[in-house]
Amino acid sequence: MEWKLVDGDYIPNGTGGLTALSGGEEVLARVLYRLTARRGAFPFLPELGSRLYQLGRESPSARQALAVQYVAEALREEKDLKVEDVELVQTGETGFLSVRLNWQGKPFAAEVAL
Repeated sequence: MEWKLVDGDYIPNGTGGLTALSGGEEVLARVLYRLTARRGAFPFLPELGSRLYQLGRESPSARQALAVQYVAEALREEKDLKVEDVELVQTGETGFLSVRLNWQGKPFAAEVAL
């Protein structure tokens, strides 16, 4: 079970607990977490997270292919999730990653700032 986060804060459910996510919202929350967490940052979960933070070290011509590889690697453990498309959008020194996914026949999209 995943809890709803907005701007880094858990959202109360109005009865003293936290708002739980389910279905597609839960999957999307896990996807965003896996893509934004740095792979290797959790000693007891070395496979959790992505290496997307390393894209800035690579040559611009190699970044798109590596972004696809890093997204697939980060989301490998998600059941019934298929990566449909990964688009790296560079805007000067920064950029974002747009990921189209399919979970149990339902399309999802996620954007991650780099």
